[in-house]
Amino acid sequence: MAHDSLPFIFLDAFLINNLVLALFLGLCPFMGVSSKLKTAIPMGAAVMFVMLVASTCAYGINALLVRFDIEYLRLISYIAVIASAVQLVEMTVKKFSPTLFRMLGIFLPLITTNCAILGMALFQTFRDYSFSQSITYSVGSGAGFSLALILMAGMREKLDLADVPGISSGAAAAFMLAGLLSLAFMGFAGLGG
Repeated sequence: MAHDSLPFIFLDAFLINNLVLALFLGLCPFMGVSSKLKTAIPMGAAVMFVMLVASTCAYGINALLVRFDIEYLRLISYIAVIASAVQLVEMTVKKFSPTLFRMLGIFLPLITTNCAILGMALFQTFRDYSFSQSITYSVGSGAGFSLALILMAGMREKLDLADVPGISSGAAAAFMLAGLLSLAFMGFAGLGG
């Protein structure tokens, strides 16, 4: 499979170079929201939407900045786009699901500072992806982020039912699970060629 083909770009972002479990970006919402599936799934969907919007806008902004030779504004422009997209998601969730808004708490507005989203926009720019490749990369990255959240939430819910010694319960168990999950995902690194 060619490294610039759409299926490979999706697989790379989804499994091989998963932003959370292989590149260790976006760990704040990963650890904070992954305790219950009922919060992990909507948070994954919100991050996926913001990634898609950020990717689309980052492609256009980058083309504009390159045209006028002002690439130094790239980072601040991407941050403004991400913050705007997060505001849109936050207002929508608050209006249509106040309960979910309260459950997600501070982690919903923290999507703005989620380094996974900014990393995704910068990675696609520096890899010089076309528009379709950028969209594929953002969907793969968002799906990979959602997968990491859902897997972690499922394992943490099961762990709550287990008899765990006090010294390794709570945050310690969550970090051990995250490390084991990350090790499992590092096995996909061989797929990249």
